[in-house]
Amino acid sequence: MSKRHIITLLWLAAATILTPAMAQNYDGCYTNLPIELQKVKAPSIPDRRVSITDYGAKGDGQTLCTAAIDEAIAALTRQGGGHVDIPRGVWLTGPIVLDNNIDLHLEEGAILLFSSDKNLFLQPVKGKGITRCVPAISAKRKHDFSITGKGIIDGNGKFWRPVKRGKVSDVEWKDFKKMGGTVSDDGGLWYPYPLGSGDPAGVGKPADIEKARADLFRVQDCQNVMIQGVTVQNSPRFHIHPVECKNFIIDGVSVRCPWNAQNGDAIDLSNVQTALILNTTVDTGDDGLCMKSGVGEKGLKEGPVSDVLIQNCRVYRAHGGFVLGSDCSGGMRRIVVRDCEFSGTDTGLRFKSGMGRGGLTDSIFISNIMMNGIREEAIVFENTYINQQVGYKPGDEGQHKDFAPDFQGIHIDNMVCHEAKTGIRMTGIEKAHIHDITLKNVVISEAAKPADIVYADRIKMENVTINGVKQTSIK
Repeated sequence: MSKRHIITLLWLAAATILTPAMAQNYDGCYTNLPIELQKVKAPSIPDRRVSITDYGAKGDGQTLCTAAIDEAIAALTRQGGGHVDIPRGVWLTGPIVLDNNIDLHLEEGAILLFSSDKNLFLQPVKGKGITRCVPAISAKRKHDFSITGKGIIDGNGKFWRPVKRGKVSDVEWKDFKKMGGTVSDDGGLWYPYPLGSGDPAGVGKPADIEKARADLFRVQDCQNVMIQGVTVQNSPRFHIHPVECKNFIIDGVSVRCPWNAQNGDAIDLSNVQTALILNTTVDTGDDGLCMKSGVGEKGLKEGPVSDVLIQNCRVYRAHGGFVLGSDCSGGMRRIVVRDCEFSGTDTGLRFKSGMGRGGLTDSIFISNIMMNGIREEAIVFENTYINQQVGYKPGDEGQHKDFAPDFQGIHIDNMVCHEAKTGIRMTGIEKAHIHDITLKNVVISEAAKPADIVYADRIKMENVTINGVKQTSIK
């Protein structure tokens, strides 16, 4: 073979190499759907690469790499985008802001560890003290960016999350107290404030700092976003939280944190249109695969969750496997969930809302769901939900008179659940509505209580069809 032929072959080979984001085509996921959905498209990432080590980053778990990561992103952004490579190592960092056409790529063996120094994340507002903290990874009004690879993103959440005494063992409780922090007057809560030099001075009580706790990955008003392959763990709050985004992909991701992590939601899509969650595993401290569409007029203005496909996912510990709510005011429509397994979750399919945060659901299709070891309900419709954050005190229930829950157009087909405390549970309040619901080919075995309908006289139930549902109790 001549030198000219070799050069030609090398050129052709190089020409066929696509970036990971561009090579993936997700059209094949949208076959045999019960309804037509808008299809996602992978973001466009130019084929340029830099390593954070080129900008002075050290993977020793001690050197703060925030500036190096920022410079790598900025350098590629000036050229039109590309891949920022994070090689094997432990890379300590503060908050990261992504930009257009940027891929943050974590190689196998890479751990991106967010610092325990809260000063890096808390933002003071002049004259008002600290009012919020920024997410570990964020973007706002950006397009075509991604996080890919086989590495780990760790939010170091134990330095942020409060701990409820009733959710930990004596040994764990002692370990938390050894870290420092503050125990509430009633002994029921541990706050991770103060914890040495990593805490800001003069910011008020621990409960005040608690309100500033933020998500690990939160992007807002962005388009064409993908998270692929990585493990996301130990968030200060929610793990993956896109807000008002369009065309959002989560593929082959693992999300994990302790089962008792406060507000440790795995994946929350808030007012997101056109999304795909595929081949993803969840083991977390709150809701697993959750859809939210805002509260009240604000949620209505921000729009519905729509055109979402969730497929081939597995949820272990979580408050719910697949969850709608509690924020539903913007509406939920055209959502397909299929071929998933929930093992050990508190509830399987959880539809939750309450007065002031309710809204309309429509065209929700759930099929081929396998469950076992469900601690509470296999299927639950809860219209009495109240958001009880840390420090919540009863007294404001019933103050909202508008935005009642309206669960309708939900179709569940071919579901098997072995072992649950309750098969199907419904709780109602006045004005709440449950109608046009179908359950078909549903088997719930070894349930301590097959069905539980609470406040039945308050639930407006119409056209609820139960066909081929079999429930057996524990003998």
